[in-house]
Amino acid sequence: MIPVNEPLLNGNEKKYLNECIDTGWISSEGPFIKRFENDMAAYVGRKHATACANGSAALDIAVAALNLQKDDEVIMPSFTIISCAQALVNRGVKPILIDSDLFTYNMKVEDIEAKITPKTKAIMIVHIFGLCVDVDPILTLAKKYGLKIIEDAAQMHGQEYKGKKCGSFGDISIFSFYPNKHITTGEGGMVLTDDKYLDERAKSLRNLCFTADRFVHEELGWNYRMTNMQAALGVAQLEKIDQVVEKKRWIGRTYSEFLKDIDVITLPMEKTEYCENIYWVYALLLKDDYKKNAKEVMAELGKLQIGTRPFFYPMHKQPVFHKMGLFLDDDLPNSEKLYERGFYIPSGLALTKEQIREVSNILHKVLV
Repeated sequence: MIPVNEPLLNGNEKKYLNECIDTGWISSEGPFIKRFENDMAAYVGRKHATACANGSAALDIAVAALNLQKDDEVIMPSFTIISCAQALVNRGVKPILIDSDLFTYNMKVEDIEAKITPKTKAIMIVHIFGLCVDVDPILTLAKKYGLKIIEDAAQMHGQEYKGKKCGSFGDISIFSFYPNKHITTGEGGMVLTDDKYLDERAKSLRNLCFTADRFVHEELGWNYRMTNMQAALGVAQLEKIDQVVEKKRWIGRTYSEFLKDIDVITLPMEKTEYCENIYWVYALLLKDDYKKNAKEVMAELGKLQIGTRPFFYPMHKQPVFHKMGLFLDDDLPNSEKLYERGFYIPSGLALTKEQIREVSNILHKVLV
């Protein structure tokens, strides 16, 4: 089986983990935490960073830090992971969903302004699969209507929008360090901001909102702390980020060369006018006139020992939200088509050219 992802831990990861064990700093109090936060903030171009347990936790913290209230509205894409909507719904905030572009997979920025109401308090930018959202028009809308910006850069380590690092836009931004990300800490996440108040809020919310009188609490937070061992991995991984982005782009270009003659699939865009693809995953979209859907193709690839993953199931179709009475009238056809026709193939950093060739050969057999 060629797995859909296999992380690469070939730098200083073992050395730094041994330091944790040798010194006994294995909890969230160790020195690698601050080092990882400082390194990520410097790399992205933010003033402050808060390491935490995972990307979903980072979204929970970001939404809570902005003091969004019950019945506030936040505009976000339907085509994304549930963590984005969950962070809002759990606080009583209403997600207002936007459909996605069929080529970049990102939300249709041109649809946002029509969804802004007096209840709108923020826009959540979510970069998908390797190409970033067109950020400037959203920042313009935010300024025009006095809205906050949450940037979900969970899939965008090393990506740049018009030469500026993703994760540096808006009021508060987040990353995930799950093993399929360009930088992994096993599990892990981070909240970044230039605002000292938001940074202090994030650090408090991460740590159960302890006060100076330690066990007296004025607000509820979470135990979302990252361990020193996770941060040690993160420091080592970040040291290689430029090589990682280069390898991912090589994987993307190699697949595109091997698969360019299959006319029943749409390949990922190599670039847009504002960014070059970093191929967090290598995503394929079956064309409308192809007889099989994504599930059928993925099942055939699985039998031939090729790992795949489906695209996101749109938020407006999620049963859990329908049970809450949410999104019942939403009609977002592109998001639905992406789920029905899209899937991604092995794209991990450990992938070799021989494996890419094997995956491509089998795709030819299944699709042509």
